[in-house]
Amino acid sequence: MPVINLRVEKMARFLGRPVAAEEAAKWLPWLGFDLEEVGGDYVKVEYNPNRIDFCSYAGVARALKGFLELETGLPKYHSDEPKITLNVDKAVSDVRPYMLAAVVRDIKLDADDVVELMEMQEDLHWGIGRDRKKASIGIHNLDAVEPPFTYTAVEPASVKFVPLGKTEEMTPKEILEKHEKGLAYRHLIDWASKYPLLVDKHGRVLSMPPIINGELTRVNENTRNLFLDVTGPSFEAVEKSLKVLATALADMGGKLEKVTVNYPGQTLISPNLEPEKMKLRVSYANKMLGLKLSMDGAVRCLQRCRLDAKVVEEGVLEVTIPPYRIDILHEIDLVEEVAIGYGYYRLEPKIPATITVGEKHPVNKLAETARQIMTGLGFLEVMNFTLTNERIHYEFMRLKPKNPVRLANPVSAEYAIMREMLLPGLLKNLAENKHESYPQRLFEVSDVARVNRRLETMCERRLHLAAVTCHSMANYTEIRAFCEALLANMGTANWQIREAKHPSFLQGRTAAIQVNDKEVGVLGEIHPQVLNNFGIENPTAAFEIDLEQLSLKSKIKT
Repeated sequence: MPVINLRVEKMARFLGRPVAAEEAAKWLPWLGFDLEEVGGDYVKVEYNPNRIDFCSYAGVARALKGFLELETGLPKYHSDEPKITLNVDKAVSDVRPYMLAAVVRDIKLDADDVVELMEMQEDLHWGIGRDRKKASIGIHNLDAVEPPFTYTAVEPASVKFVPLGKTEEMTPKEILEKHEKGLAYRHLIDWASKYPLLVDKHGRVLSMPPIINGELTRVNENTRNLFLDVTGPSFEAVEKSLKVLATALADMGGKLEKVTVNYPGQTLISPNLEPEKMKLRVSYANKMLGLKLSMDGAVRCLQRCRLDAKVVEEGVLEVTIPPYRIDILHEIDLVEEVAIGYGYYRLEPKIPATITVGEKHPVNKLAETARQIMTGLGFLEVMNFTLTNERIHYEFMRLKPKNPVRLANPVSAEYAIMREMLLPGLLKNLAENKHESYPQRLFEVSDVARVNRRLETMCERRLHLAAVTCHSMANYTEIRAFCEALLANMGTANWQIREAKHPSFLQGRTAAIQVNDKEVGVLGEIHPQVLNNFGIENPTAAFEIDLEQLSLKSKIKT
């Protein structure tokens, strides 16, 4: 969790009135901060990564001003018309294709502000950029270079410049091999034939995204005009990072100026600081919070959170969201803002009118029963990650790619989607344990996820059971016997095993598992090509069942 150390003297400048450490410590937790430490003249707080706009004094003060009703409603940001052009070369399209920029003029910085600016940059790298993978930021002394600027890609040894913190010129290749930042982040670009550079009119290097800025544009307390650039493979992450950074600098006293960004085939003007709009049903907010707020009351709560709202139809507000609030994605997020604006400390806990006794969910009971039976049949339980990748999940299993639940911000390409079945994970287990003795019999009872557009979440979780048996004599007869033993011991009625076809299984040795004439699973011998894909050397038989579709009349007490 990110941490920010707030000195009350500096906070007072942003708030426009004196503030004591005790007062800040009293109110900040109601905005979502966790107190780490309270000193005589400072408060050290931890904030949730989704509120990345809290990475600066300006961001914290904005929220606190609204909460204390020093300044409520939507902060408005003006940016002057563009005077500077940034040209994006087609050469970067295969490396880091997107760049947006902004200019900040007449900003006054002291040594502490420069340190805060660098810390803010790193927090944004981590919070939105996913450690620079999706977006990386450059902050430059605009007066040291001359526009127009060009974002291009060059041969690894074709250009030399002095990287930030060094005194000698280095090529991009040398930076990746010798510079501490190059060694840390080389994996983001070293696979490319050309490396990205941002240069000015005369070819002088501002930065080598996403690795390091140039020493030429170092920012210090004498810098008055800034050029901001954000690059990355995700346009959404690039745009969000620039919005948070630009608005914070505007609140620090800088004057924003747009930049004309010329892409091959299109021209953009950045930053786009137009507020977004979303609708909120006040009855929905009241239901979620247990309140009876009027329309005006809900508007006041939202204004305390630095949002604006107006009535657009009976019982519905149109909420205007400032550009730095990149965390508001759904109506329930607006409900949370109403709760914060109302004050969590004002919510009165109530004892439920109906007394109930908790018990295990039927799905959990079902899973426990299945585990007991499979363990009794001689199988060893494993627990795999619910995240996987399309190569293992589809290509290795000889399946056509479907429409999986895909992660918006995967940490690694290895874990980019939610699994739709358990068998690929079990086969991966077998592949990683070839050095162990045989037979190997494994099972897993766990969730899979599928897209379901009929649900509000657009996704559903299902409880599956999968099992594999791997040894020199593993075959269809063996796995069918295990499957039938499972169904019988679970008390399943009206089940049948019928011949079927499945790309992951060997033709003629595959069957569908049906309950009440509805297919709930598949069993058979794994196809040799699948075994080769995973590097499994022994014959393998397997089955997978959707447990939630079984009609159970269990004979086992759970």
